[in-house]
Amino acid sequence: MKYYTHNEVLDEVVGSKDSSARVEYDAKMQAYLVGEAIKAARIAQNLTQEEFGRMMGIQAARVSKIEHGQNLTLNTIIRAFKALDISVNLEIAGSAKVPLC
Repeated sequence: MKYYTHNEVLDEVVGSKDSSARVEYDAKMQAYLVGEAIKAARIAQNLTQEEFGRMMGIQAARVSKIEHGQNLTLNTIIRAFKALDISVNLEIAGSAKVPLC
C-alpha cells in the first residue's frame, strides 16, 4: 500500500500549487481558518453571535458569515479581534511583525 502526503493528494485532486484552482482553494482554506479562529475566540469569551455582533456593530447573520470565512477583509478581521480585545500581528516573511490591533 502506498501512502500519500497531504500535498500530493491536493496536487492530484485540486491541482498543482501554481494552478488557479489550487490558489483559490488555498485562499478559501485560509479564510475558513481565520473564521474558525474568530469563532473560537468568541466562544472562549462566552459570547453569542448576537452579543458579538453588537460589539462589532453588525448583525448576527454577518457574524455567522465571518465565522464561515465568507467575504473576509483585513478590516473585518481587525474589527473582530479588536471587539474581542485580542491583539493580532501581521507577519510578512523577511519583515518585522506589524501590530494590527
